[in-house]
Amino acid sequence: MEQQDQRGVPASELSDEELEAQGKQAHDTRNWVFLHGSAEQFAHHTDRMLELEQEYLRRHPKRTWQGTAGDSAPPPAADPVGAFLARIVAAGGRMNKLEAHHAAREVGLDRAGVAALYRADPPLVVTSAQDRIVTDEGRERAAQS
Repeated sequence: MEQQDQRGVPASELSDEELEAQGKQAHDTRNWVFLHGSAEQFAHHTDRMLELEQEYLRRHPKRTWQGTAGDSAPPPAADPVGAFLARIVAAGGRMNKLEAHHAAREVGLDRAGVAALYRADPPLVVTSAQDRIVTDEGRERAAQS
């Protein structure tokens, strides 16, 4: 019987859901392996975690700080709320929550400002699983900026 690679399925062959689940599991177990694992287990864990992270970055370069251009925060937009909403509208009205987080940071909209968009009456942004969706009212607000 052929021995299977102990590294598991190559990260490039995983579905997006499997990649995220395995990446989360690798990060969740990192501290235990660091404190209690053997040197071989630690090396194996490190290699696999890096493989998963690099594949995630390849597929989703804008969902992490590594996908942003530079280390310094850009200057805030004159109208950060309008600029943030316009970014989501430009992406088809829907954006992954991590990409939305980066978009908010890039236009200078802090967490409290983003949260206020969900709590507005009516809301300017709503959630749907991992996505953030601009409402019709949010589109109108984006058009005003």
